[in-house]
Amino acid sequence: MRLIRARINGGALRSNLQRLRGLAPASKLMAVVKANAYGHGLVGAALALSDADAFGVARIDEAIALRAAGIRKPIVLLEGVFNAAQMAEAAHRQLELVVHEAAQLSLLEAWRGEHPFTLWLKVDTGMNRLGFRGADLPAAWQRVTALRPRPAALRLMTHLSSADEPDGSVTRQQLQRFAPLAQGLGVPLSVANSAAIFATPESHCDWIRPGLVLYGVSPFADRSGTALGLQPAMTLETTVIAVRQVAAGERVGYGGAWRAGRASRVAILAAGYGDGLLRSLPNGAPVLINGQRAPLAGRVSMDMIAVDVTDLPPVKVGDTAELWGPGLAVEAVAAAAGTIPYELLCAVSQRVPLETV
Repeated sequence: MRLIRARINGGALRSNLQRLRGLAPASKLMAVVKANAYGHGLVGAALALSDADAFGVARIDEAIALRAAGIRKPIVLLEGVFNAAQMAEAAHRQLELVVHEAAQLSLLEAWRGEHPFTLWLKVDTGMNRLGFRGADLPAAWQRVTALRPRPAALRLMTHLSSADEPDGSVTRQQLQRFAPLAQGLGVPLSVANSAAIFATPESHCDWIRPGLVLYGVSPFADRSGTALGLQPAMTLETTVIAVRQVAAGERVGYGGAWRAGRASRVAILAAGYGDGLLRSLPNGAPVLINGQRAPLAGRVSMDMIAVDVTDLPPVKVGDTAELWGPGLAVEAVAAAAGTIPYELLCAVSQRVPLETV
């Protein structure tokens, strides 16, 4: 029996992809599956999202794993390559490259292989992380178009820093910077990330690049994924392994961070920071046991958490608890921990088995 498991709903992934296509019907869709598909399992998620037009990954090892699993769709290395060996591997695996700095242009100019790369030239419009500054783009473009062998295709992209912010002013500024840079180049454009797909239709362009929303989770602080018409793809479940009677005034867990204000029943669950739960989850953070909410009682330890089930119907060893999923939105758990859903999902550890349903 697996005490803790993450059930991944492939049907939810496919439904979310179709929801996004409906929002941007004129755009192609690059499914971002980096970071183990945001904790959902790289290969399994990509197979479920096989109708995507391309996949986006951060590191070349992720791309190699997808190719080894038989995925033939275009795969884009969102950080590009950083040495000749990586370039040769990318050519062998027929990967597409983001190019965001002059050193990567030099690698391409020195490349003597026959494989013509599809290149995504990235321009920095205000994120100040990766990409050519606007003033440097013409020279970079000239170098890219002079490459031999000629690129199989060229595309231009940028990344939005604040697409989830309600007033949208930063996004509008970025779009205003991007438009004149792209004008006249005659290549497909990609701007929209998860939040922009919903909030900024004018950013959809030729390619959208959804990440978090593919997994049914909202990028907005004030809306859940279900409110956006999405289905949560992960249910993180665990098991009650003990139920204890705690007298009024007694403390529970490391440091005695929770004190019983009355005679209480406390359920011990097989889940802890060794499984990826954040130790910063505070007293009172929600847990769903037998379909009913109950508050966390005390600190998250490596393998266990305690939950106050005094107000619930009798809870017994072997009962199921949902840490997040359709019954308890991961957005709500993240808010309780003072973080974002991305961190919770990506933190699910390797010892938690993924079960695709």
